[in-house]
Amino acid sequence: MKKTLLRNPSGLGGLPAPAADHVQSQMSTHARRTHEVELTGGIRRTREFERKKLAEFSVNVGTKCGHDCYYCSTGALLRMHPSFKEAGESPFDFGYSIVDLGIAERVALDARRMGSRGLVQLCMFTDAWAPEAQAHDLGRRCLQAILQEPGWSVRILTKNASVRRDFDLVEDHPDRVLVGLSLTGTPAKQGELAAIERNASPIRERMAALEEARRRGLRTYGMLCPLLPAIADDEASISELVQFCLARGAEEIFTEPVNPRGPGLRLVQEALDVAGFTTAAQAVGNVRNHRAWSAYCAALVSTVQRVMERAGAIEKLRFLLYPSHLEEAARRQIRKDERGVVWLGK
Repeated sequence: MKKTLLRNPSGLGGLPAPAADHVQSQMSTHARRTHEVELTGGIRRTREFERKKLAEFSVNVGTKCGHDCYYCSTGALLRMHPSFKEAGESPFDFGYSIVDLGIAERVALDARRMGSRGLVQLCMFTDAWAPEAQAHDLGRRCLQAILQEPGWSVRILTKNASVRRDFDLVEDHPDRVLVGLSLTGTPAKQGELAAIERNASPIRERMAALEEARRRGLRTYGMLCPLLPAIADDEASISELVQFCLARGAEEIFTEPVNPRGPGLRLVQEALDVAGFTTAAQAVGNVRNHRAWSAYCAALVSTVQRVMERAGAIEKLRFLLYPSHLEEAARRQIRKDERGVVWLGK
């Protein structure tokens, strides 16, 4: 078995520049390329997610998620990570995953030895219930490792309804776990979403998992990210998603525009076009320039605020936004009403 020394990404979300890792490749049983990477450490302090009001700490189960969401910005964020070179893969390609099979053991070690404790995001860059993680039960094992130690709590974020299989474990610690399934559109837009989130669970299944979490008395929150043009940025869609989350006991509702960084917008446009969703493809293509993207963000903030206010839940809104991506006119417009806006970056 070949071993190659690697390093974790530095300067991303508070992750330090740690020591050596190794990577090996293997074919998955589903004919997807699966590469194994051994990262150092398990629980990391994450200043970026703390600024987002998501968590003080995070766990990553790899560097490439098998859900294959075309808008994902992880490739752009981790493009210099050595695991991609050693795996012989481009961070911007799809059809493969890079996963850390030993992460749960290191999470358990960190959970025991770290003195400073708090809320952990599971996960930060990848999904602990994506197909490659499910194959090794990484989500449950990491969750169990954290909850075995006092002083820790967990925010689960996933696009995979398989998380419901682990609700029995969450029920044993109902006050210490927040359950969230990313809802990127309404069931009416499942066709479009299937074209751009190829291996994620269908929206109805994600909603059913969140419904089950509520029925079992678990804490929940809403994650409506990203709200893509012509898919989930209109007032009716946002209202449907917000009302669904609130009716399931959402303690907070996070929203976000699509990240313009990297090739995500182009890939989403192309995938929608190939799948025959030309109207949505054109709408996404229209925001690929700086000015149009800024206008889309300003309009989205206003729409989400209006929906949340009408629902009597404006205090639960967490609209995540990087001002560096905005043109000055859009920035000024949003500054006039900043309710629920979480400004990020330096």
